Amino acid sequence: MSQAAWAQEGERSYVWLLRLMVWISLTAGRGLGRVVLHGIALYFVLFAPRAQRASRAYLARMLGRAPRWRERYRHVLCFATTIHDRVFLLTGRSAQLHITVQGADALHAVLDEGRGALLMGAHLGSFEVLRTLGQERGGLRVCMAMYEDNARRLNATLAAIAPDAMQDVIALGRMEAMLTVRDRLDEGCLVGLLADRSLAADDAYARLPFLGADAPFPLGPWRLAAMLQRPVFFMAGLYLGGNRYEIRFERIADFSDTPRGERPAAMAGAQRAYVEVLERTLRASPWNWFNFYDFWQAP
Repeated sequence: MSQAAWAQEGERSYVWLLRLMVWISLTAGRGLGRVVLHGIALYFVLFAPRAQRASRAYLARMLGRAPRWRERYRHVLCFATTIHDRVFLLTGRSAQLHITVQGADALHAVLDEGRGALLMGAHLGSFEVLRTLGQERGGLRVCMAMYEDNARRLNATLAAIAPDAMQDVIALGRMEAMLTVRDRLDEGCLVGLLADRSLAADDAYARLPFLGADAPFPLGPWRLAAMLQRPVFFMAGLYLGGNRYEIRFERIADFSDTPRGERPAAMAGAQRAYVEVLERTLRASPWNWFNFYDFWQAP
């Protein structure tokens, strides 16, 4: 299943499920909400065959064997949990979650200089846990840059959870988008991008070794980082089970003083470093991978 086909399927329309889960969770608490969540995860294991084929293929790469049924279920439940926990993150109830942070010192050192930084993530774990923790506990402003169709889907999802929650989403693909990203960075914000796939029809890709085979990774995020001449950190908000999350930061590049003629090589090196960190993170937390299509095929 191609990336475009997956996008057209809308990563399954679960807005009505979200509204149901919001009502149950806010009325009866996270515990009862998770009881219902197990049933939803079971439904997707049984009745989402294309996503399950992709899940089995990914888990086989990670485990070195065919995944057992329980492992496939755990993969889907991890994905469903991160969506469910947005209810608590967006409605000011994050105290129900235990969140730890690794690698924040280097990030704060950059922010203390007032420069802002780019955060390169993936469809891995929860970005929302990072945004909420930054606002509530760190005084950080975190916004997300994504292509317009993705932004619309995200906003629809978040509106179903918390209509009054303030979101800072920059829609890429317009002439003014880069200026907006630059302005946010100049204000000392963190700007996050998901650098594992792109829905822009004209984006170019590089094929890089990833979990045993070459996979396509878009070049657009790295062009943006080089043009804006900013430090770049890998980011991940990993779900560890129960009510536990871990936010990880790792510095992978700094384009601040890169001469124009050296940018292509610097971009390639930064992208390779990103893929290496992404693979290492997945080896440690394999259930957090949420690209439910054949990631290794040509885009």
